[in-house]
Parts: sequence; C-alpha cells; structure tokens
Amino acid sequence: MRRSLVTAAALLALAGSLGAGPGGADVPPLPDRLADTGGGSQLITAEAPDTGSTTGTVTWWERRGGRWAQAGSAPARFGGGGLAEGATREQGTSTTPTGLYDLPYAFGIEDAPAGTTYPYRKVKDGSWWCQDNDSRAYNRWVEPRPAHCRAAEAEHLVSYGTQYARALVIGFNYDRPVRGRGAGIFLHVNGRGATAGCVSVPADAMAEILAWADPAREPHIAVGTSSGPTAITRY
Repeated sequence: MRRSLVTAAALLALAGSLGAGPGGADVPPLPDRLADTGGGSQLITAEAPDTGSTTGTVTWWERRGGRWAQAGSAPARFGGGGLAEGATREQGTSTTPTGLYDLPYAFGIEDAPAGTTYPYRKVKDGSWWCQDNDSRAYNRWVEPRPAHCRAAEAEHLVSYGTQYARALVIGFNYDRPVRGRGAGIFLHVNGRGATAGCVSVPADAMAEILAWADPAREPHIAVGTSSGPTAITRY
C-alpha cells in the first residue's frame, strides 16, 4: 500500500513539473502576459528573439472556456532590418513595426481558403497599394492607381504572386496614417527570405489562419520581441 502511495505521489510531482515554468511556477499562456489583446477572443502573436532577428514564431490563439488556448503555430519571417518600435518606425528601413494592431481585411491573388469568413478582397491587374507620402491615398489599396500615387512609390499587388497569394492587412499606421511612418504592412505568405517589413509564414499556415480568423471575434495581432523595450508583453 505504501509503495502505491509513493508511486502515485511521484507521478503527481512529475505531472506538475511538466506544466511548470522556471522556478517551478506555472507560466500563463502568452496572451495572458500581454498588456492588451485588443478586446477580442482571437489573437495572433508574432514574436522574435530580439530586434535584430529576421525569424521567429507566429502563433494564433483563441478563448476557450474563459481561457486562452493555442490554435496553431508556424515559423515566421520578419523584415530584413529586424524589428522596430511601431510608434517611431521610419519608412524605408525594412523593419517590422512592433505593437498591437487590428486586422482590417484579407486579400489575395488566389481565392480565399475554404471556410474563410473574413472580408477578402481579390487582387486584380489594376490593384495597387499606395506608399507615396505625397498621395491622398497613402497606405491604402487603390484600384486603379490614381495619378497622385506614383507607380514608383506603390506596390503592384499582382506582381507578388508568391507573397500576396493570400494575406491579411495589419492595421499599422492605417486609421490615421502618419507620413513617413510606413505603409503596406501585411501578414502574408513567405517569399525567398526576410520581408521588407511585413510578417510572413508558410503558405499552408496562411491558409489555416484565414480559415480560422473570425471577424465576429475581433482578432488582433501583437508583434514584438521576447524581451527588452519592444517586448511583445508590453503591447
């Protein structure tokens, strides 16, 4: 009888240690450690080790039974210039802006994945994203491209067949655009390497995220580093 009690106690101790963090304390899921999650019941986190990193992890979470639970995860790529504080980021630095942002709508050259309920805009030959600081359409989709948005200062979306096969607009500098802060920041499919400032994931992960995202649950994305002034937990 005593031997059985000892064995049971050992198993309980082992189970406790598997769920424990450093120092023996349970570590809450990442969303519970963020300063804000946007108020919805879905959240995407994009975390890099530090501001010089061009790779990290994207994880999507949802509230289940009053708690945050992981719904999926994938390796991520960030800007070739690393990451920078979103509030002071400068356009043309190839940095991914840190912060907490909404996700206004999705778009893509390909059709939306089966099960997608998120607003999805299909890319056409005349679809552009204006990044011209002198244009009234700065940081907006334009179709067709107006004369005040120079082609050299805009992205012809259909030209990025791999990256923009499917994507989500990240609401960085979107509601009230600040000139020179940056434009056209998306969560999109991986290209050949680091991005120009976006967050990217493998194609199958992007499809899974779009089929999972529910506009009624108000998903947001938090972008940041594991620690330091741009720690993801600050946002």
